[in-house]
Amino acid sequence: MKELSHLNKYLYKYKFYLILGFIFIVLTNLFQILPAQLVRHAINLVTDNIYVFRLFDGMDLKNDFYAVFASGILVYAGLIVLMAFIRGFFLFLVRQTIIVVSRYIEFDLKNEIFNHYQTLPLSFYRRNNTGDIMNRISEDVSKVRMYLGPSIMYGLNLFTLFIILIPYMMTINAKLTFYSLLPLPILSFSIYFVNNLINKRSEEIQISQSGLSTFAQEAFSGIRVLKSFTREPDSIRNFAKESDNYKNKSLKLTKVQSMFFPLIMGLIGMSTILTIYVGSTEVIKGNLTFGNIAEFVIYVNYLTWPVTSLGWISSIIQRAAASQKRINQFLLEKNDIVSTKNLKENLVGELSFKQVTFDYPDSGIRALDNINFSIAPGEALAIIGTTGSGKSTIANLISRLYDTTAGEIKIDNRPINEYNVSNLRSQIGYVPQDVFLFSDTIFNNIGFGAKEYSEEKVLNAAKEADIYQNILDFPEGFKTKIGERGITLSGGQKQRVSIARAIVRDPKILILDDALSAVDTKTENTILNSMKKIMDGRTTIVISHRVSSAKLADKIIVLDEGKMIEQGTHEELMQLNGVYKDLYDKQMTAEQVME
Repeated sequence: MKELSHLNKYLYKYKFYLILGFIFIVLTNLFQILPAQLVRHAINLVTDNIYVFRLFDGMDLKNDFYAVFASGILVYAGLIVLMAFIRGFFLFLVRQTIIVVSRYIEFDLKNEIFNHYQTLPLSFYRRNNTGDIMNRISEDVSKVRMYLGPSIMYGLNLFTLFIILIPYMMTINAKLTFYSLLPLPILSFSIYFVNNLINKRSEEIQISQSGLSTFAQEAFSGIRVLKSFTREPDSIRNFAKESDNYKNKSLKLTKVQSMFFPLIMGLIGMSTILTIYVGSTEVIKGNLTFGNIAEFVIYVNYLTWPVTSLGWISSIIQRAAASQKRINQFLLEKNDIVSTKNLKENLVGELSFKQVTFDYPDSGIRALDNINFSIAPGEALAIIGTTGSGKSTIANLISRLYDTTAGEIKIDNRPINEYNVSNLRSQIGYVPQDVFLFSDTIFNNIGFGAKEYSEEKVLNAAKEADIYQNILDFPEGFKTKIGERGITLSGGQKQRVSIARAIVRDPKILILDDALSAVDTKTENTILNSMKKIMDGRTTIVISHRVSSAKLADKIIVLDEGKMIEQGTHEELMQLNGVYKDLYDKQMTAEQVME
């Protein structure tokens, strides 16, 4: 319960619903018990008067006696039906309070988790896989909801029914109460044991089903590769193997589940037999009536499900506690990317790195080592280097997705950590190396870059990114749905849509992180030429492994294994006859060969 104490704030928030639910449960149980008493009176009415009724054989009074006798039975029957309807009404109200509360808390908890996810730094997402993150907000929350709804409802029902019913049964006959309830604890422990087996095997099935779904998803996503390498038979064979594993685990679960109802019915039958046997001996002794036996049989059946649910509730609470523990692990994660002064100012665009060193916190790998450079407002800096040289890390540090391990980054002569993080990022246009587009229209994907955008802004951004004409060529133009992760677009089109998305927010600092890697040289030149106007008045950082992307920059730095080995203008670096010139010569030669 320690882990589940996190939910107490929500239980307190909806305490009035829970109090009402408890009152309705008490009323439900009262109207459940009353019909059994009416049955007792009805049976006693029959047993007490049947002998008298037979004495009137051959007399006219027999019909009159029968009419009075039958009307009495009908009154009891009518009252029993009325009690059933009243109980049903209160049972409806129980579910409309307690179960509704569980749905409200599920809603609040999912929002709390999702909102917390949004605050966590990029390092959190590097440490945890997407499936695990998703499971916390879906599967784990669903298990917690079972504790908040059915578990609380059936737990309160069991508690109130025992408090009301067992003392009443004891007042009638303590001996009969003892024997009629004797099998119920055995039933509860048996159900707990069987339910744990069911849960264990259900989890095994979930793991197997997850593997089966992952295999099928990969097969469908990579169908082009499968067909290209004619590996369909292997794929079918492997799927059949995974499916057979799932089938075997499902059959094992079915065998355990088949024990559930026979176990319940057997122990209920034992309670009924004991009740009738012990009750009959008490009737013979004159301590009870036949109506009392019938009444006790009904009470035993009333108690069966609540007692059965005790084992089920225990299992639910265990699973909910385990799930809430997993949720709490993520909720306790803190964002170390915080602002020291919470400055919210319009940026000019001056940027400087002073002896910046950065080690990735999850792996400890040194990505940058003693980097120094500065950019004046409106200038363009090109960062050139091979894969793994630390180019993208610089972009992440400027956007403050990470903080430096050592050294200092300044924007407009202020340490970057003094700025409000959201305000800072809102003035940076970032085109990432790995383009991600949403399953929405092209128009909305471009407009996503700005909180407020007009049609004119979106169209201008598309033109500046050299994607406007491509979009118009689609049958639905800007209303074209681009599918999951932009699957309907080519690599170059996705990158240009991503550039348009960054431009539409009119950023003070523009970062192009290998944004033109998926376009050919001709398209790259077209985009770079059209971006002269975009870059005017903005501080621009062009990150690329292509030296051709550096020709618009005022300054160029060359990185290798996290260290800055060269810096200067294009002409200065060419005169050095170093790494930059070597890269330039190789790439120019390769492009000429391709032409």
